[in-house]
Amino acid sequence: MCAARCVPWSTLSVMRNVTTTGVREVATTCVRGLLLRPMTTNYDLLGNLRLEWRRAGRSPSAREACGRVAQRHPELQLGALEDLHAVVALLETRSGRNVLERAQIVRALLEEASDPDVHRALLQTLLPGVVSVCRQLRFGEGIIDEASETLSMAISLLSELLVDWAGQSRQYAAPDLLSALRGRLRRWLLKEKAALRHVSHFDQVDEPAAETSPLLTRLETLRGGEHDRLVRLTYARVFEGRSLRELAAHDHSAPLTLQSELQHFAVRFLL
Repeated sequence: MCAARCVPWSTLSVMRNVTTTGVREVATTCVRGLLLRPMTTNYDLLGNLRLEWRRAGRSPSAREACGRVAQRHPELQLGALEDLHAVVALLETRSGRNVLERAQIVRALLEEASDPDVHRALLQTLLPGVVSVCRQLRFGEGIIDEASETLSMAISLLSELLVDWAGQSRQYAAPDLLSALRGRLRRWLLKEKAALRHVSHFDQVDEPAAETSPLLTRLETLRGGEHDRLVRLTYARVFEGRSLRELAAHDHSAPLTLQSELQHFAVRFLL
């Protein structure tokens, strides 16, 4: 299914909002597989990406991709490098290359980013910038529960950007990419904020809703599935007018925890 070698195949099972055609399937499928696993504050996303890159950046395909980049861009003097892991290391401040030289390498990588290995190398190079973008937006504080979820989405959005911009020649590729990422991540956060407002009735509604509605139809289609518990609780809250405290006691859960579960369920399946 996926030609890229950027993450372990076992991580490819969880997908969300991924276009599955052509190069976009190759590049974003592999990255999102790792990024969209369940997030907790203890999950070290960046650490896992670094560990995985040590292997992927030295793979046979990464060595071949490095050779192609060196051949197509002889002015960069990359011929002595063995693989893309070495190319990414060359882009670090302490590598000995000056700012202009490093910018020229990033420009060349973007031109060659339709190659899955080069795509992965460019993603790895830009990770510190991704963290900076997330910090500028306060990791979605007040909108997203876990900072790791915002970081995960930022990396996924960057991967999509690399697919969209692959083949372009940009003198300031890195800052251009990060600026575009900030815009996309901000729009995502605003969408999430609007969705939270839309489902805030779980905190307030005590009057039963009408028995015929699109929401009821949607709940009926989900009944009996893996989310049956949340379907029944949502029905009781909205259509029977039962209080959140009463439902939490019956469910043997904390009201705030149940409230969060219902909100996330509504955002994912009911909106």
